[in-house]
Amino acid sequence: MTLPLPSFYDPKRVGELYLERAAQIAETALDYRLRHGLRPAGQDRYRIAAFGIDCQVGFCTPGASLFVPGAVEDTQRTLEWLYRNLDRLTGLHFSMDTHRVFQVFHPAWWIDVEGKHPGPFTPVTYEDVRSGKWRPISHPRECLEYCKKLEATGKYVLTIWPYHTLLGGVSHALVPALMEAAIFHSLTRLHQTHFETKGTHAMTENYSVLSPEVHELGSQVVGGFNSAFFKLLMDYDRVYVFGQAKSHCVLATLQDLEQHIKATDPGLLDKVYILEDAMSPVPPPPLDPLPPGLDFPRIAAQGIERFRQAGMHIVKTTDPVVL
Repeated sequence: MTLPLPSFYDPKRVGELYLERAAQIAETALDYRLRHGLRPAGQDRYRIAAFGIDCQVGFCTPGASLFVPGAVEDTQRTLEWLYRNLDRLTGLHFSMDTHRVFQVFHPAWWIDVEGKHPGPFTPVTYEDVRSGKWRPISHPRECLEYCKKLEATGKYVLTIWPYHTLLGGVSHALVPALMEAAIFHSLTRLHQTHFETKGTHAMTENYSVLSPEVHELGSQVVGGFNSAFFKLLMDYDRVYVFGQAKSHCVLATLQDLEQHIKATDPGLLDKVYILEDAMSPVPPPPLDPLPPGLDFPRIAAQGIERFRQAGMHIVKTTDPVVL
C-alpha cells in the first residue's frame, strides 16, 4: 500500500519558483510521521536510494536557459512517486550542476577575430581552435588539447551552452517543490538529504555526475571518477535514477555507472532502476537533414535500451516498489 500525498503538495506549483515553505513542511511532517507510523530510515533492512540527477531550476523550470521540455511533468510524477513511497525510500541524493561564468563551455570563454563570443549551442571543434576561428581567453594549449581529447572519445564535440546553473543564482537551486519533498523526507524518515556537486572545474565539461569528460590537461589532473559517491550509491540495495536530461547528464551518468559496475562487480547492475517517465531528452535542433549525433531523443532511447540489455531495470513511477 502506498502513502497519501501530503496536504501541502500542489502539482500545479511544480513548475513555479517560490521560497520553500520549510516551517509548514516541518509542521506537516511531524503529524504525518506519527499518523502513518513511519520508522527512521536508519532502521530500514532493505535500503533504497532515490538519485535525482540535476533536478535544478536551470533544467526543470520553464523560462530557464536550458529548460528541458517535459521536465515539469517529469517532476510531478517524481514527486508523487517520492511521497507515495516515502516509507520505503531510505535516502535521497541529488546532483547539483554547478558552474561559473568563465568555463570552457560558456560563451565568455571564447572570442573570434572580431572579439565576439559564440552564441549558445555553437560547436567548437579542434580545427576551429587550431585555425584561430575561436580563441580561448585563457589556457590556449590546454583548450586545444581539450577539444582534441574530447573529440577522440567519440561522444561529444565541445558545445557552447547558455549560461546555466550558475553558483549563487536561482537556476542553481533544486526545484522548490522537490526541495520541499527533500525536507519532508528528512523530517519524516529522520535522514539527511545528500547533495553532490559536479561541474565546477573551468576546463572541462561534466555531463556525468561521476566523471568529467576529460581527466587531464597539460599533465595536470582536472578531474576523475568519483569513487566515493559511486560507493555511496552502490552500498544501497537498490538505486532509483531520475532527472534531466535523459539524453545528456542522465545518459552520461548511467553510462559511467554501467562501465564502472561491469569493471568491478557486474552483479551490481541489478541494483539500478531507471524511472523512465521521470526524465526527458533535449529536443533535437531544427536541422534538415538532422545529423545522427544531434538526434537527442533517439540517442536517449537507444541508451535506455542498452542499459536494459545490460541488466538495469527500466520502470515507471506508477510501478509498485516491491521489496
